[in-house]
Amino acid sequence: MRDLALARPAVSPMTGGLADSLFETAERSPALPMLARRPSSSSEAWEEVTAVEFRDEVVDLAKGLIASGIAPGHRVAIMARTRYEWTVLSYALWTVGAEIVPVYPSSSRDQVEWILRDAGCVAVVVEDEQGVMTVGSVCTSLPLLRHVWQLDAGALEQLVARGDDVPLATVDSMRRIVMPDSTAAITYTSGTTGHALGCALSHRGVASPCDTLLAGWGRTVARPGEQGSVLAFLPFSHAYGLMIQSLCVRGGLLMGHEPEVSEKALSSALRSFRPTYLYAVPSLFEKIYKNFLRTAQRTGRGALFERAADTARAFAAAAERQRLGRGPGPGFDLRLQHALYERTVYRRLRAALGGRVCRATSGGSPLSRELSLFYEGIGVYVHDGYGLTETAGGVTMQPLGREKSGTVGQALPGSEIRVAEDGEILVRGPSVFQGYVNDEAATRAALRGGWLATGDLGRLDSEGYLTITGRKKDIIVTSGGKSVAPAVLEQRLRMHPLIHQAVVVGDNRPCVGALITLDPEFLAHWRAGLALQGDAPMREAREENALREEVARAVAAANSAVSRSESIRVFRVLPEPFDVANGLLTPSMKLRRDEIARHYAFEIDAMYEARSRSRRPRMPDELSNWDESDNVFLR
Repeated sequence: MRDLALARPAVSPMTGGLADSLFETAERSPALPMLARRPSSSSEAWEEVTAVEFRDEVVDLAKGLIASGIAPGHRVAIMARTRYEWTVLSYALWTVGAEIVPVYPSSSRDQVEWILRDAGCVAVVVEDEQGVMTVGSVCTSLPLLRHVWQLDAGALEQLVARGDDVPLATVDSMRRIVMPDSTAAITYTSGTTGHALGCALSHRGVASPCDTLLAGWGRTVARPGEQGSVLAFLPFSHAYGLMIQSLCVRGGLLMGHEPEVSEKALSSALRSFRPTYLYAVPSLFEKIYKNFLRTAQRTGRGALFERAADTARAFAAAAERQRLGRGPGPGFDLRLQHALYERTVYRRLRAALGGRVCRATSGGSPLSRELSLFYEGIGVYVHDGYGLTETAGGVTMQPLGREKSGTVGQALPGSEIRVAEDGEILVRGPSVFQGYVNDEAATRAALRGGWLATGDLGRLDSEGYLTITGRKKDIIVTSGGKSVAPAVLEQRLRMHPLIHQAVVVGDNRPCVGALITLDPEFLAHWRAGLALQGDAPMREAREENALREEVARAVAAANSAVSRSESIRVFRVLPEPFDVANGLLTPSMKLRRDEIARHYAFEIDAMYEARSRSRRPRMPDELSNWDESDNVFLR
């Protein structure tokens, strides 16, 4: 029987570029609110910008770009956080046929130099004086670079003034020569090893997943009668953020911008903007869950929250079995418990997200099944999708009415997915990139007979649901020849409230190990709740023992998801987190595994040397069935 949930939706064929949808919306619904901005970062009031106002800003800026010599095919870098000007600027550049080159504002001098030179940028837009200094320090190696525009110094206003004499007809004529297969963006991969590669994405490639998602899932972004709204805070420098921007503009959704991703700023923006749809990465959904738990514990309601969370997961799991035809659904007692917690807990949790969020999307890496069930159980279903830079964003989605937590859904209509014999995921479809700029060999290696070799590992079940199991290059091979995918272990470790980050190691080692960082806020809360007695040295020793036992329990819980030969036998808690600033995370928050291994080579060696000496402190009950040689925990 044909799968109606994933039947190809009716999508109008694309005839021009990405900017056309804005002009069409402004003509059709000029008063429709499309963007929202705040007068200042401290303001909780949002000013709405209508479709016609948005279009007019884009046209005025496009005139200034034309007057400055920006022409079709020119590449212009945008090196700024997610802010209102980013969206206006990108649509102005697409209007004149230019190609945008997103650059993370946190990029190093060498990274900026590489991207601007590799892409052949003729101009770059930076956010502040620091950006000007970074670009200025590499200008001598960039012969094509003619303009450096600074947003905080009024660059857009200056461009608008420069374009006063450019006729509107010139803008229209340039927009109309942009074709669907023209290049829209050169988006660079995170570059976990070596230089980043520039992925050429066409206007059609960026628009295709957006249009498919809007046609098949658009009605889920808001309740009936409401305009959908999305708070953009993830970097537009990443393909995921760029796709969300395009999806909002093409779908007529109201989009607000939040450049700060700190907990305080994001929490304030969610409460004041009140989005109907949330998009984020797994680490943020994990952080929100831990904040819920910490807040409950601080107010003496920790046990209540944990019971409510268990009920939410049980309710969602029963509902999932029912919609997949595998069970009767939640029983009477479970529905009664769920209704009770809806009144006392769940609605308060949703209020912390603004109170209007009805669904969400997670991307960037897989979301754990436990976390997915929790959010579904409290009334915010999180669609876990899959995509990558080379596919301009998403290529899978959960089929409506048959969502399956723990998977990333099924291939979007029009796209195809298969898994090679070695487990690598292969993708084919309209959003697949045009190739890597200036690197034909890498393009040939990635595109094999029309299929994109993603470098990701996964499996397809009998119903076509895809589960991501890791990255090919991340596979660990122990000295005993056991291959271990670290993603499952790392994901389960992060579910513990105390654990912030985890990196599994073990290449050419006798067993699997882990480097762990702790969540500083939850650690402070945990310490405050110990209430240990005795003098200072005694309290510190007891606290250290208690902390090590708690982390060991988290390790034991993670090990329960894998076989014994894949389990973590040794670990070390590190004093500081992996961060972009210390070079151990990419700007898109992915682990730089090789760099982490080099940076902590001494600690890793010491961890395994201690294991060989069979050093044994007291064992937590959860670890009592380990062999003696397994019980090695380092201070």
